[in-house]
Amino acid sequence: MRALGLAAALVLSACGGGEAAPSGQAAAAPVPVTTTVAAPRQWNDSVTALGTVNARESITVTAKVSEIVQRVHFDSGDEVAAGAPLITLSGNQQQATLQAAEAAAIDADSQFRRGAELVDSQLIARASVDTLRANRDSARANVAEMRANISDRTIRAPFAGVLGLRQVSPGALVTPGTPIATLDDIGAVYVDFPVPETQLSRVVNGQRLFGRVASFPGRDFEGVVQTVDARIDPQSRAVTVRGAFENTDRELRPGMLVQVRLQQAAREALMIPEIAVIQVGRDTFVYRVREDETVEQAPVTVGVRAEGLVEILDGLEPDTRIVVDGTGKLRPGMQITEGTVQEAKAQQAEEAAPAGDTQ
Repeated sequence: MRALGLAAALVLSACGGGEAAPSGQAAAAPVPVTTTVAAPRQWNDSVTALGTVNARESITVTAKVSEIVQRVHFDSGDEVAAGAPLITLSGNQQQATLQAAEAAAIDADSQFRRGAELVDSQLIARASVDTLRANRDSARANVAEMRANISDRTIRAPFAGVLGLRQVSPGALVTPGTPIATLDDIGAVYVDFPVPETQLSRVVNGQRLFGRVASFPGRDFEGVVQTVDARIDPQSRAVTVRGAFENTDRELRPGMLVQVRLQQAAREALMIPEIAVIQVGRDTFVYRVREDETVEQAPVTVGVRAEGLVEILDGLEPDTRIVVDGTGKLRPGMQITEGTVQEAKAQQAEEAAPAGDTQ
């Protein structure tokens, strides 16, 4: 009987029914993953936003008076200098009135001169000379007024720039406020864009920035921060920043949409691939590889994310080996082997398949 019991015990031991058998996790094959070593690197933070191009100077040219257009001195798209005549309005009536005012001024001046000579001879009272002087000054003022009125009949460019589409023709009646053409100084342009107040400390005057527009894909237009608005919008909690761009080739046009990127000073940061970071609820962690090729969860605090990388602010030391690809089936304590994601997926599929499918 003792021999039969001993034989039964040996059979049970061989079939793995004893408590000393290894667990399923320890007996599992190592999981193929890809790993990397976290190391500090030089990093340039950037603030990105969308802005709109504005000309350095921009107006819609209009008339001051109601009058008929006599002559147009420009064509659409012309580049004009400051003070260049744009249109001339009819002013025949004003010219005749000016001639009459000039004649009256000459007569008033002559009377004043004669009166000044007579007062020295005490032939007229000094009060009469004062009246003649006032008449002369009034006549001169009338002449100046008429000349200014005639000057308003010639509309000139207030600054150098590029004209837009011509909107009047000779013979047209214009009134105050009638648009004649747009005038933009685009030798240099401004780009206004919003920056969240949380990033306001990272924006300073003179800071370099780069802009891209859809018309010139792949090209960076370089500028600098010129002004940061004194007020923050209480609705959006953003502040408007104005960047200045040189535009000697006239490729940036007012109204263009610009993707702006503010360049920050380079700093050292611990950056790792973003796919290595796992978010479960409120917990954020990576799988850290131990010396025995097993893994453990390392809670981390992340910072900026850009270009497929994420900054680790806390929880991970430099030169730490972590898992990048193949984290889907990992659990703390599992053993890994350096492999490929394809190998990991094949192993997971094999483990998930029913036993009968392996035949």
